[in-house]
Amino acid sequence: MSILLNPLQDYALEVCNAVIDVFKPTKDHKLIINLPATVEMSLPHVYASQIEYMSKYMKNREAVTISLHPHNDRGTGVADAELGILAGADRIEGTLFGNGERTGNVDVITLALNMYTHGVDPILDFSNLPDIIKLYESVTEMKVYDRQPYAGKFVFAAFSGSHQDAISKGLKYHKANKLATWSVPYLPLDPKDVSREYSADVIRINSQSGKGGIAYILETNFGLNIPTKMRETVGYTVKDISDKEHKELTPSDVQTIFVENFVNLKTPLKMLEYHFIREGAIFKVMISTEWNGIRKDYLAEGSGRLDAVSNAIKECYNLDYVLTNYNEHALESTSKSEAAAYVSVKIGDKETWGSGIHEDIICASIYALVSAINNQYK
Repeated sequence: MSILLNPLQDYALEVCNAVIDVFKPTKDHKLIINLPATVEMSLPHVYASQIEYMSKYMKNREAVTISLHPHNDRGTGVADAELGILAGADRIEGTLFGNGERTGNVDVITLALNMYTHGVDPILDFSNLPDIIKLYESVTEMKVYDRQPYAGKFVFAAFSGSHQDAISKGLKYHKANKLATWSVPYLPLDPKDVSREYSADVIRINSQSGKGGIAYILETNFGLNIPTKMRETVGYTVKDISDKEHKELTPSDVQTIFVENFVNLKTPLKMLEYHFIREGAIFKVMISTEWNGIRKDYLAEGSGRLDAVSNAIKECYNLDYVLTNYNEHALESTSKSEAAAYVSVKIGDKETWGSGIHEDIICASIYALVSAINNQYK
C-alpha cells in the first residue's frame, strides 16, 4: 500500500469507485474522472504518487479517462502536469499562457512543447506561435510576458557572451553535421519550429554581448566571416557603443558600426590609384595616395601585390608597421559579386584591424590594409 495513503485520499478513491459502479462505463463510452491540484497542497512528485495510486486501485480502469486539472498557486502547474502524465494520467485540462483563476491554470503551450522537446508528440500544433500570441492578446487584452516559456520575446534571446558563443558554435555544428535531432546549447528546440527567426531572436546585442555573438550576427545577416583574431577588436567596439548609447543594437546597427569603424576607411590615408607591373616573381606598383589631403605618388616593389602596396605606403610615409594577418572570402549574402578582405598591422604592442569590401579582391585587400593603417593613426 502506498505510503501516501491517507483517509482523505482513500475516501476520494472510494467515491470514484462508487461513481464507476453507478455509471458502468465501457471502453467505448468512457467515464472522465477529474483529479485536480486545486491549490497545489502537495509537491509535484507527491501529486504524481497520488495519481499513480488512484490509477492503480480505480475500478474498471480501462474504461476511465483520468483527467488532471492543475492550477498554479505555487508555480508548479507544469511540473504537476508532467509528473501526473508519467504517473498514468490520460488527459490534461489547461489554458493558453496559464490564464485562469488566481495564479492561473497549467499553461498548455509550455506543457505541450516541454513534451515535444523530449520526443513526445503532444498532437498540438504550435508552429504558428506568433499568430497565436497576437490572437490571444487581441481577444483577452492581456500581454504575453517577455520571458514566458517558448512564447516570450526573449525566450530564445542570448545577450551573454558565453551563451552567444555556445549557441553560435552549436548552430554551426548542427548545420555542418546535418544532425537529425536538435541539440544546440541554450535552445531547447529549434526556434523555427515555432516560427521564430535566428537573426531577430537568438543573438541579441548589448553591452553584455561577446565577440562570438557579434561575429555570428555579421556572418548570418551580412555574410561577413570575421577572422577569429579580429573578433575581439570588433566586439569591444560594438559593446562600447551599445554601452554608451544605453540600448540594444539591431543587426543593422552592428553592421553600420562595423562598416564605419573598419571598412574602406579613408582618413588620414586615402588610396587614390595603384598600377602594377610584374617582373618575374616581383610585383612593382605605383601608388597615388593622400594623407590628410596632401597627395603623394610612390613606386615600390614586393613579392606579391599586397606586399608591394604595403612597401610603397611604408616607404612613402616612413611608417614602421608589420602586416600581421590577412584573410579574404567571397560575400555570398550580397546581390553583387563582392569580396571581403581583413588585414591587421602592428606597431609595437598596438595591433589594429581593417577590412576592405570591393568587387575586385585585390582592391578589397588594399582597402583593408589602408583601413588597418588608418586605425593605427586615427
